[in-house]
Amino acid sequence: MRANTLRATLVALMVAAAVPTGTATAAPANVSRILDQLALDLAKANTMAVLHNDPKVVLAERRIAVAKGLPDTQSLITARRVGGRSGEVLVAAAPDDDQATKLKAYDRSGKAHELTTAREPGQPVLLLDIDVERAVRLGMDVIKKALPAPMTTQAAGYWATQVTRVRLSDVQEPWFKGDAEIFTLVSGFGLDGKVRVDPVTMPYLDEEDTTYSPNQLIVHWNNYKYDLADVVMMEDDGDTNYKALAQALVAALLTIVDGGAYIPLVSAVLDAIPDSWYTDDPDYVESWYTLNEQGGGVINGASARGWMETRPYWVREL
Repeated sequence: MRANTLRATLVALMVAAAVPTGTATAAPANVSRILDQLALDLAKANTMAVLHNDPKVVLAERRIAVAKGLPDTQSLITARRVGGRSGEVLVAAAPDDDQATKLKAYDRSGKAHELTTAREPGQPVLLLDIDVERAVRLGMDVIKKALPAPMTTQAAGYWATQVTRVRLSDVQEPWFKGDAEIFTLVSGFGLDGKVRVDPVTMPYLDEEDTTYSPNQLIVHWNNYKYDLADVVMMEDDGDTNYKALAQALVAALLTIVDGGAYIPLVSAVLDAIPDSWYTDDPDYVESWYTLNEQGGGVINGASARGWMETRPYWVREL
């Protein structure tokens, strides 16, 4: 189940009368630190009030938008209840590292409690996190705007590659991260001979070891010079800076010269992303080399973490 909105969860879980705490203090432009400071502020506030427009939340969301390279926006923070049903409700920020072994949560006095991530806590915890579904949608727009406007053929319909089924064996998500949020970078040579990257959201890919049947069009071949394209699937864990990702893709990919034959681009896409991002932000999930226009059937990913079943699909002109 996806995370409840911040408003709904806070109203349901936070107890006692409002205790004003003032405006949150400045925090570094790091998503996990911003959420950690907000968790402390909300725990100390201990309020039943609707906090969607609370200055602390608004300020945190503005800082997070900057940290993620997104336009100034609200509704980037979600909250969900985890753990047991009895005891004082603690407030915590979801760790930004999938391999984290400890979780810091705050009580109403502001005292920090160290919880293990090996299992869900025995007492109730309000876990703050990023609405990565919304962030990914906004982030794809950032990437599209950063890349040069590509050429497209004008024809009475065109071929596309449709994903009829897809399954991942590992989406890199521990319990404290909630559902995965997958996005895909489709790359190939555009009609002008320059590398183009088309970002695609795949919001239905929530769970590992689950087969989904999206019938989603993933490659639109009227955009490409060759009948081959590559796919890199990634996951936003919260800290992804889409502006930085777009700039890295532009710097690395748009300098590749078309030599008259297709060149696989998976390695170039992965090399464009800083090594530090692979620890958590964003997670590399899977890649597929050289999908072709008329190809179909089950194709395994290069990292053996997933497979897709595809088929050619004719998109008719209206």
